[in-house]
Amino acid sequence: MSRSTDILLTSLAPAVWGSTYLVTTEALPAGYPITLAALRALPAGLLLLAVTRCVPPREWLGRTFVLGSLNFALFWVLLFVAAYRLPGGVAATLGSLQAMIVILMAWGWLGTPIRLGALAAAATGVMGVSLLLIGPEAQLDWIGIAAGLGGAASMAAGTVLSRKWQPPVSALSFTAWQLTAGGLILLPVAQFLEPPLPALSATNVAGLIWLGLIGAAATYALWFRGIARLEPSAVSMLGMMSPLTAVALGWVYLGQTLSITQSIGAAIVIGSVVVGQSVSRRDYLGLKKWRSATAGSV
Repeated sequence: MSRSTDILLTSLAPAVWGSTYLVTTEALPAGYPITLAALRALPAGLLLLAVTRCVPPREWLGRTFVLGSLNFALFWVLLFVAAYRLPGGVAATLGSLQAMIVILMAWGWLGTPIRLGALAAAATGVMGVSLLLIGPEAQLDWIGIAAGLGGAASMAAGTVLSRKWQPPVSALSFTAWQLTAGGLILLPVAQFLEPPLPALSATNVAGLIWLGLIGAAATYALWFRGIARLEPSAVSMLGMMSPLTAVALGWVYLGQTLSITQSIGAAIVIGSVVVGQSVSRRDYLGLKKWRSATAGSV
């Protein structure tokens, strides 16, 4: 497939993740973040394991649980803490810092050169997200800020390590391993820290099915597929599509208004994502050309 197709398919993942806030607030019981995260991850992971019939070999168990913790267990818990203690706009803006963290981690762990253009695009995207989501009434909470930064760092580390550790299996199997591991980590934590769930309504079940099958199993398979095919900086920039979707859904389904400032912020986010992909593409073509020249000289 072409690079443009890879970018389009990968961008579908964060675009769908933007529905998480709407589904969580409108279709799920409040006050059970860790339990709901476990129910989102574990059934989806087990289902994918049954479909792919591929379990991680012994030598991959440690890496699988590290990735399951970073991409799902730790990330989702910190995400919920930030969402509960901060206004949604502040939490989302802290999460958007993931793109900049990925660039630094990819340099340290993968040896990927730091490009000023990529850093500038990521910083501009963070500014756009802040204009899109942060209102003048935003209140700061230091625990929430720490959780937001920790969640961004956790997802960034998971993204870079998922590129570094590529098992010889399909993206669907790789997703199944990590979702199952993340769910197994979350389940005992939920049982220890949270009360039992009340009886679930049909709406609750539908919300969990959406977040588990579509918002986790299908979309993370696309995400990990993109990580294997694209540069980490290119993938992380696509994560900024999530707040755009969240705002669009709030406007369509909840009747929320969109101010001029928010519209400017949305335009900045879209522009930064486009520029970020352009910078990454130039780096990709330059690296490919260099490798071809090196191979030809040997």
